[in-house]
Amino acid sequence: MVGIDIGSKSIKIVELEKSAQGFSLLASGIVGYSGTPVDKLVDDKEIAEVAGIIKKFHKEAGVSSKDVNISIPESQVFTRTIRFPLLTDAEIASAIKWESEQYIPIPISEAIIQHTILERNETGTPPGVQVLLVAAPRVMVEKYTKVIIAAGLNPIAVETELIALSRSLAPLGKTVLLLDFGANSTDIAIAKNTLLSFSRSIPIAGEAFTRAVAQTLGVNQQQAEEYKKTYGLSDKQLEGKVKGALEPILRLAVDEIKKAIHYYQTEEKGEAPSAIFVSGGSSGMPDIITMLTTLLGIEVQVANPFGKVGIDADIAKKLSPYAPLYSVAVGLAMREE
Repeated sequence: MVGIDIGSKSIKIVELEKSAQGFSLLASGIVGYSGTPVDKLVDDKEIAEVAGIIKKFHKEAGVSSKDVNISIPESQVFTRTIRFPLLTDAEIASAIKWESEQYIPIPISEAIIQHTILERNETGTPPGVQVLLVAAPRVMVEKYTKVIIAAGLNPIAVETELIALSRSLAPLGKTVLLLDFGANSTDIAIAKNTLLSFSRSIPIAGEAFTRAVAQTLGVNQQQAEEYKKTYGLSDKQLEGKVKGALEPILRLAVDEIKKAIHYYQTEEKGEAPSAIFVSGGSSGMPDIITMLTTLLGIEVQVANPFGKVGIDADIAKKLSPYAPLYSVAVGLAMREE
C-alpha cells in the first residue's frame, strides 16, 4: 500500500509491501512544496496545481500502486477519548452517534466521525470500554480526496496524522509520547500499545523557530532557516546566539507537552509515557534531543519510522538523514484494514 503525507512545506510518499515476514520498502520520496496548503484550497485551478505536483511526484518516486492512503492535518481534527459502560461493539457504534454531539464543535451533519475501541476492561471498578472518537469536517476530507483523484490516484482511506504516526513509531506493549514538528503546528500524541490514546495540536512549530531566529539575529527568513538547521540549540556555535533565539520557543512547546502528559495522567487515568519519539523537520536541529531530555526528564530519541520495515542497508543509509520526515507516510502505508 502507498501512504501520501501532504504537509504545508513538503509532500512525502512511501510504498510498502506486506508479506508473512512483515513490511518491506518498495519506494519512497520527498518533494518540496510551496503552494497553498490543501485545506486552504478554494478553487479547481488550485486543486489541479497540487494534483499535478502529486501525479508527477508519484511517477518520479517509482511508486507502482495507485491505491493510496492519505492523512489530514491534526489541527483540523477533533479527537476525544470517551469511556462507556461494558457495551458490545454494536452498542458502542450506536451510542457514538448520540455522544458525538457533546464533544464535536461542528454540526454532526458536517462531520465524518470514526471511532476505535482502545481498551475493554471487564475487571475494572466499574468495568468499561475506552473509545477514541475522531471527527473531521466533511468539506476538508472531500477536498483532500478531490486532490488525490485529480492526480489520477485512488484514495482508499483517510486518517489523522497522529493515528498514522502511532502505527509507525509506537512500540508494542508500551505507552510513549510522540512529537511531530511540522511547519505550522506541532502534534503531540500519547500512544498505548501502538494505538493513539490522546492527541493535541499546538501552533508552535518550525516556522515559529525560524521567525525567532530571523527577529533575534536580524536576518531574512532563508538565512534564519539555514542557521536553525545548522546551529540549532548548540551553545558552541555563533556564541550560542541561535540557541538563545530558539530556546524560549522550545520551552513554550515543552510547557504544552507537560500539560498534555499531566492531563492524560489525571483526566484519562493513563500511565506516564516511558519514552518520547520526535519526528518532523525540526527534529534534526542540533542538540534539540538533548535539551528536550533535560527539560522533560524522559528519554527522548529521534524517531525511526523504518524500524518496523525491512529495508536495504544502502537505502537505509541514504534515507537516514530524512527518516523522521517519513513517519506519517510510513504509518499510512502500514494501514491494513
